[in-house]
Amino acid sequence: MKPELLVLIPLKAEHVALISEHFQVHHVPDLADQAPERLAQYAQAPAVLTNGTIGCSAAQLAVLPKVELICALGAGFENIDLEAARQRGIAVANGAGTNDNCVADHAMALLLASVRSVVVADIHIRRGGWRDTLPALPNVSGKRMGVLGLGTIGRQIAKRGLGFDMEVGYHNRRRIEGEAFTYFDSAEGLAAWADYLMVVTPGGPSTRHLVNAKVFEALGPKGYVVNVARGSVVDTAALAHALKHGIIAGAGLDVYEGEPEAPTALLDLHNVVLTPHVAGNSPEATNASYQRFIGNATRYFAGQPMISPILA
Repeated sequence: MKPELLVLIPLKAEHVALISEHFQVHHVPDLADQAPERLAQYAQAPAVLTNGTIGCSAAQLAVLPKVELICALGAGFENIDLEAARQRGIAVANGAGTNDNCVADHAMALLLASVRSVVVADIHIRRGGWRDTLPALPNVSGKRMGVLGLGTIGRQIAKRGLGFDMEVGYHNRRRIEGEAFTYFDSAEGLAAWADYLMVVTPGGPSTRHLVNAKVFEALGPKGYVVNVARGSVVDTAALAHALKHGIIAGAGLDVYEGEPEAPTALLDLHNVVLTPHVAGNSPEATNASYQRFIGNATRYFAGQPMISPILA
């Protein structure tokens, strides 16, 4: 008999069908239906599929006494209550590595579009303009790239930076032993050194507004910031102020505070490029994410080590 699986994230019909080959699926994508009192009807489910944004809380787990596995589709897991899971002995896994290339590609697209003002130029020519009235724009190649969060995605971004003949530095909570890239002990220090600040750090309370007014001041009037991490990492009000007053030159964002609501403070600014949290979306990455979930979950229930465990 297939194990029951409680799914808390929106899924397309084709992905429900794929997962249903392995699990008895209870699909509950509506946030209102995820209140603990409503989830109690799935008390027999031993597994939960969620993501970093939606997560799985201690209150939800309290009405799901049979849960022994929580999987995040994708790399993020910041809203899964790991302490509650640890206390219950619940295993947790994610999809680390499944969309690294896709996110890194998109980060570079945002950087190039921001620095080379691609969106503004596109609008300009559609309105009948030509290059004579546009300002000269800086090279992307040969500059300094600061990677805020040198994890698996951060490394892919750094690799692409090297392909553009950039010097790469990074900030993590701790220096990585043996890492050749230059280490900075703060986000502010990294920003002061960098021309381009690539934000790839995990979300959650510990990184909320890590990129703030002081970081923008350190980055300076020729600097650019790209965020493909979580919207909470960047202080939106401080960013809007920095963009409006020339404290930094520009930005490229795929994630926002309060998403899916648009970042209204940024919408009228010409020096920011916005995309709707799609950096990790591609047919290749999506397929890899679902295959990773199936691999982690089927291995767990077969008593085998999972591929990408967070708590085992």
